[in-house]
This record gives sequence, C-alpha cells and structure tokens, in this order.
Amino acid sequence: MKQTLLITFLLCFILSAVAQEKKPITHEDLWLMKRVGIPAVSPDGNHAVFNVIEPAYDEKEQVNDIWIVSTDGSAPARKLTAGKAGESGYTWSPDGKFLAFVAKRDGDEMAQIYTINIKEGGEAQRLTNLSTGASSPKWSPDGKMILFNSSVFPTCFSDSCNKRMTEEKKKIKYKARVYTSFPIRDFDKWLDEMQDHAFVQSIEPGSVAKDIFTNVAISKLAGFSYQNATWSPDSREIIFAASDNANTAAYQDPTAQLYKVLISGGDATKLTADKNDYGNPTISPDGRYLLVFSYAANNNEIYNLNRLVRFDWPTMQNKTVLSEKIDRGINNFVAAGDQAYLSVEDQGHDKIFALALSGDALKQLSTATAGCYTNVSAAQSNNVLIANYESASSPPEIVKINADGTHTVLTGFNKEKLAQLDLPQTETIWFNSKKGKKIRSLLVRPAGFDATKKYPLFVVIHGGPAGSWKDNWGYRWNYHLLAKPGYVVLLTDYTGSTGYGEKFGQDIQYDPFKGPGEEINEAAADAIKRFAFIDASRQAAGGASYGGHLANWLQGTTTHYKCLVSHAGLVNSISQWGTSDVIFGREVMNGGAPWTKAKTWEEQNPYKYAANFKTPMLITIGELDYRVPLNNSIENWHILQRQKIPSKLIVFPEENHWILKAENSRFFYQELHAWLAEYLK
Repeated sequence: MKQTLLITFLLCFILSAVAQEKKPITHEDLWLMKRVGIPAVSPDGNHAVFNVIEPAYDEKEQVNDIWIVSTDGSAPARKLTAGKAGESGYTWSPDGKFLAFVAKRDGDEMAQIYTINIKEGGEAQRLTNLSTGASSPKWSPDGKMILFNSSVFPTCFSDSCNKRMTEEKKKIKYKARVYTSFPIRDFDKWLDEMQDHAFVQSIEPGSVAKDIFTNVAISKLAGFSYQNATWSPDSREIIFAASDNANTAAYQDPTAQLYKVLISGGDATKLTADKNDYGNPTISPDGRYLLVFSYAANNNEIYNLNRLVRFDWPTMQNKTVLSEKIDRGINNFVAAGDQAYLSVEDQGHDKIFALALSGDALKQLSTATAGCYTNVSAAQSNNVLIANYESASSPPEIVKINADGTHTVLTGFNKEKLAQLDLPQTETIWFNSKKGKKIRSLLVRPAGFDATKKYPLFVVIHGGPAGSWKDNWGYRWNYHLLAKPGYVVLLTDYTGSTGYGEKFGQDIQYDPFKGPGEEINEAAADAIKRFAFIDASRQAAGGASYGGHLANWLQGTTTHYKCLVSHAGLVNSISQWGTSDVIFGREVMNGGAPWTKAKTWEEQNPYKYAANFKTPMLITIGELDYRVPLNNSIENWHILQRQKIPSKLIVFPEENHWILKAENSRFFYQELHAWLAEYLK
C-alpha cells in the first residue's frame, strides 16, 4: 500500500513538473497571440472598449472585433461586435449610450461608420453611405452629429460628383501617372489626386454627409493637406489642422496651421500663422482651452520634440507651452478635468504623467519600473485612467491606472499561452562611450539559459534613427524569437535614439553613421567584458531601415562580425536621396543637398567603403518599400556579388518597409536563423 502511494505521489510530481516546464517561443506562438488594441473609456468611467485581433496565417480566417470590459474589474471582457471584416475607430457618444465605429460589412464597397446602442444592445446601424468611405469618427459635444474623414476628388463636394469622377477614371484607356510637384509616393503607394476632407453628418436616420471644406479656400490650393480635426464646445464649429504647402516637401518641411470653420458653411478662419507645425487639436473638458501638439519646423535641426501647447479658447490668446519641463517625446495625451494625461517615452519605457492645464504642476503617475504604458484614455466625469500596458515578456493588455501609480490588469487574452513560454526578463545595462556619453542597451538571454555555457552575440540595431529599444512586445523583431536558437541579443540605443532628451536625439546630425556605429561596437565590447557567458569569437549584427543602414556601414568599417543582416538598408546615401519618398530630412541630416559641398554625403556613405566589404551578408527588402526603395538593396547586392562575398538577397514582392504578412514573417525568421546558424556555429 505504501509503495503504491509512493509511486502515485512520484507520478503526480513528474506530471506536474512536465506541465510546468516552459518552452522557447516559436513563430506560431508569437504570431497567433491575440492582439489587444487601443482602449476608449466611457464618459462615466465604468467601461472601456477596445478591439482584439485574433490572427491567423490565412488572412481570410483572421477575426477583429470590438470588446468591452468593466473598469472596476468586476466582470471579464465580452465581445461587443462580430463583423467578418473587423471594426476600428470606435468612439463613445457624450452620454455613453452609443458607440460609433468603422467597419466594412455586407454590401459595403468601402468602410463606413456604424453606431450601436451600448445600453440596449441590438444590431449596429450603418450611418454613412459614401462611395469614398468614412473613417475616424468623432461625436459632437451635443451628441447629435459625427465628424469623420473621407478621401475624395479635390474638385468634388458631393458624393454624386465623386461617383461620376470614379466612373470617368475607369473609362480612361491609357495608364500613366503624371506629376508636377513633390511628393509622388508615400511609404508604399503612389499618390493620386485623392484628398482627405472632413465631413459632418447628423445621426438622424436619412441624414446626408456634408463636406465642410466645400467653401474653404485653403482646400482649393495645390499644397493643401488636411491632418485632423475636433469639435468646438458648442458643436457649431470644426477646428482643424491643415497645411497649404504640402507640395513644397522637396525643399522644406511642410507645416500645418490651425483653422476653424462653421459647420453651417463658409470659409475657414486661420487661427495660427507662424513657423511651427500643429496637430491633434483638442478642447479641454471645460471648454476654456485648445490643446495641440506643436513642432518646431524648418529650424535646420534633425530632431525636435513635440510640445503640448495651450491656447485660450476661443480667443487663441496666451499661448503656453505646457510640456516645457518635459525633455522627452510625448506619445499621446488626453484631457480630463483640469489635467492632461500623457504617455511619455523615457529611457526604454513609456510612462504616464499628469500635467495641470494651468501649467503649474507635473507629476509622474505610473510607478512601474518595467514595461510600457501607451494609448492613455481618461473619463471626463471621474478621471478614470485606462491604458495599454506591455513588456518584452507580455503583449499589450488593458489596464486601469490606480491612484498609487500601480495598475490593475483588466484583460488577459494571452495569459494561458504566456504561462507556457520561457521568456527571460530583459536586462538594462549602461556604459560610458569613448566620447563620454551614457549609452543604454537591453540584453536578452535565450530560453533555457545556462550561465556556465558560452553563447554567440547577436547585435540588433533599431531603425529611425529616432527610435528606441524599449521594454515592450514586438512582432517584427521579437527579442525572444531572435534569441531562441541560443543567442544573447544586444539592443543598443545609440546617439539619435529617442527617450533621452532632445540634445541626445539631435546629436546624430552631421554624424549619421560613424558615431552610432562606434557606439554599437563599443556596446558589444562592453557586454562581452561584462558577461562571461558571451563568446567574443562569435558575433553577428543586423537591423532594419536605419538599422540596415548601420549594418551596411559596419560592413565597410569593421570585420569583427561573423555575418551581417540588412533589411531595407541604404548602401548609397545619394541614390537613397534620389529615390526615397522623403528627401528633405536627409539634407538636414547631412548639411545640404547631395551636390553641395556637405562632406557628410561623401565621408559617411557606406558605398565609399565598398572595397572594404568582406563580411557575409543577408539582404532582405520589400518590393513595395518606397521609404528605402529596392534599388539600394540591389546596389548592395551587386557590390557583394562583384567581390565574391557570400551573400543572399531576399525580395518580398508584396511587402513594404516592414514584413507584415504571416507567412512572409515566418519565412523571414527562418531565413534569418539559418543565416546566423551558418556563421555562428
């Protein structure tokens, strides 16, 4: 009997140990994680809505619905919609009874705006019916109308005109794109004549959408570009940000100014007229202030922080920079009560701050030393704060920010799956560069890490350069999947990275590659000296976009990496300038146009050092990438092949600057791991 009990006990112990054993993450684990979207808290603070994407390798099987959760944590989240094509752009009515959202449902050729009664339930009702579609809905303060965007023909101010123009365009027999001004492309698409306009429509059945730019003179200008808008407190006017010089982007930064226009009609009134760039207009809850983001433009600096600015409303007097004391970038802000709540980037984390609208007080609310808080949403009645929270070991969920700075997790869509995975905590390390700068890196150990073993080092370089390696979750460059084969991953925030102040971001100007490249090499050397488990004889480096640029720079300036990886990386700064969809910022970075005597174009161009290329390199690129177009990857490939350097070129015909499709992502990781394995054995 005792022997039977002992055997039973041991069997249970073994089964329990097996059940608790965690495994390394796979691409399937990563890709099929449910993706929790941006929260929107109800006006009374009792509920929050958000979308959840349930991914699939077959896009036709992917699900994207709106969910709702109680903010007191008293009940689990429940699904609110079940549309086949997914929903987005959700926003509460002022009384909290209705939700407006964007969806493309049966019978819709273009996405339209729908409303659903949250209190009573039932089927969602379609509000708009425009041939050009609708997006970005915003309720009027009186709850009677919705403001939204639609992309239309510039000369059309009725849907019948847009329909007619669409049909006439289909009848044209020749196929040609004709341009007389810059830009001609944007990220992954060729630009056409279509133009975003702001529309207003009553929520009453049978109502018709009205283009509020019908009589607005600025919208008739060749350089017009509408950005975003909000309502005035009395629901009679629209306040919007727009530029009249978008067609000058070849030689300066276009700037958006602020305007207001009556929804009843007429021309717009210009509210600002300076050299700054404005966006995201927001009226304070008491209607006393207009809050906007402001950026310094055309000041010959490569990096400028966004500032939260306050104007008295409606006089537009007493312009005040509320965020003057915050030497950090602001991700988003929301006004509630007498406060503005901000998500602020700081040294690899996104933190929540409260900023008095009076400008008198600034307070950090979040106390967590790990992870990132983004997409802050606040209830107007009781200042309930909801946000996304994520870390390198957990994808975003919905949380409530407590008064003591902690948070309460309201959702756990991936909790069970995460419990099965071995996801070591990231470690933050700092070192002093040879130039005296404090440089921060993240170190990621592989699953099943054993400190007595030696591991290869994979140095991964972020893009931007205005970017940062944060303690957050990623799908494109997931730290744990990169480390999975048994690599220590080092992620360094070189000069030019964000989250360290305006000067640190600005210091990359006129030194785009040499200085950051040295810091990346120094960071690797510091990590090797610091951690005995890193094998100095087996190092690789790589990155995407600006990280790809720097990988190509390392190719010509060092040989201590066994192999390199360059995704969407430039090898020739001048041909990159000549083919990219954005060019002026590159001139600001280098000190002038390529044909000037700005020495940076020549001295810090990877192409100049092509004779030094020796390291095996994997090159990957999306064919629809117009930010760092295909030609630079082909130039790089030609240089490597001409010099008989082991190299592989992978072109993704349907991808842009990023690799977004499920099977392409899986293939990329497979090829990346195979390439590293070949040279880091």
